[in-house]
Amino acid sequence: MPASKSAPRGRRWKRPGANGSRLRVLHMINLHDQKALGGAERFALALATRLPRDRFEPWMCAPRGVDPIAARELDEAGVPFVTLGRRAAWDVHRFSGLFSLLRRERFHVLHTHMFGSNLWGAIAGRACRVPVVIAHEHTWSYEGDPLRAWLDGRVIGRLVTRFIAVSSADAERMVSIEHVPEDKVMMMPTCYVPHPASSNGDLRAELGLRPGTPLIATASHLRPQKALEVLIDAHARLLQSAPDAHLVLAGDGDCRSELERHTVKLGLQDRVHFLGTRTDIDSILASVDIGAMSSDFEGMPLFAFECWANDTPLVATAVGGLPELVDNGRTGVLVPRRNPQALAEALAGLLADEPRRERLASAAAARLEDFTIEAITERFATLYETLVAERSR
Repeated sequence: MPASKSAPRGRRWKRPGANGSRLRVLHMINLHDQKALGGAERFALALATRLPRDRFEPWMCAPRGVDPIAARELDEAGVPFVTLGRRAAWDVHRFSGLFSLLRRERFHVLHTHMFGSNLWGAIAGRACRVPVVIAHEHTWSYEGDPLRAWLDGRVIGRLVTRFIAVSSADAERMVSIEHVPEDKVMMMPTCYVPHPASSNGDLRAELGLRPGTPLIATASHLRPQKALEVLIDAHARLLQSAPDAHLVLAGDGDCRSELERHTVKLGLQDRVHFLGTRTDIDSILASVDIGAMSSDFEGMPLFAFECWANDTPLVATAVGGLPELVDNGRTGVLVPRRNPQALAEALAGLLADEPRRERLASAAAARLEDFTIEAITERFATLYETLVAERSR
């Protein structure tokens, strides 16, 4: 089994709390270079690296490898990480390394994130008798893939101790569409995860724009779920009322080339800016007028919290957990999905009303204290301890 760091020799399982022993927690999620780590990956990293060390010994398993930025974060936090050497979806024999790791290290908790890790973690965790196995679904549409829904409900949902949903809407879909046992499903929100880098630079100067130019920004992995072509279409309509407005897209991904072609087709290449992968998202958001999301579906996106943390008013589609998070008209503005006209009108209304932007941003920022990484980490720490104690009994 390839390993990025050498793993200690196997140890004897101890009842948690006995002789001051800590709970041993293994997180599993793909952290290989995908041009940019998404919100789920950043959340899993933050959770693993911030667990209180007097109570927990966290580890990380990355089936396909570890992105250099993630590896540095794990190293700096002193979290051991192991890779399984997978290179493709059909490279399933590599999961034999997971079985070996679980048998050797005797973890108290296996916490997996996203579908592939959830499926293999559920199987391996139960086969290796890990006391507590937690699957964590960060986002998907819950439609269009009957096999995945069946595996979530009939395999993962039956084998794990708990199945985490990041919003009440997702929790309801797990039960009603996927038929995950209701007593297994638990809603736990995501949160604000600060970016490791900041910049004191002037984004407008970087883009060659004059001071005061209206700026709208989004930051995400550029994938179909984000429906960024709708945001670009909305920007084309916005220019009719705000001809000086510019749109910036931070992030990279498989859809970038297609989105760039769409921008050229609409003649917006001097109004839409692709920034590529950035680690200074907080600085970018602090310097723009509005944050925007055009997603087809979401769980509870970290981008919303990033807007809150940087006093940036948010306009987003009313999908997934966003209606639970955003009080429409008070802490942000929600619009229907796949409706570029409604999105353009919401953006235009905010650009023309600075006092309203400030009110929305201030009301949203006041909610942030309930969604810090420290607060959510403590909720997971309590969950781990509670479930392991129940299992011990």
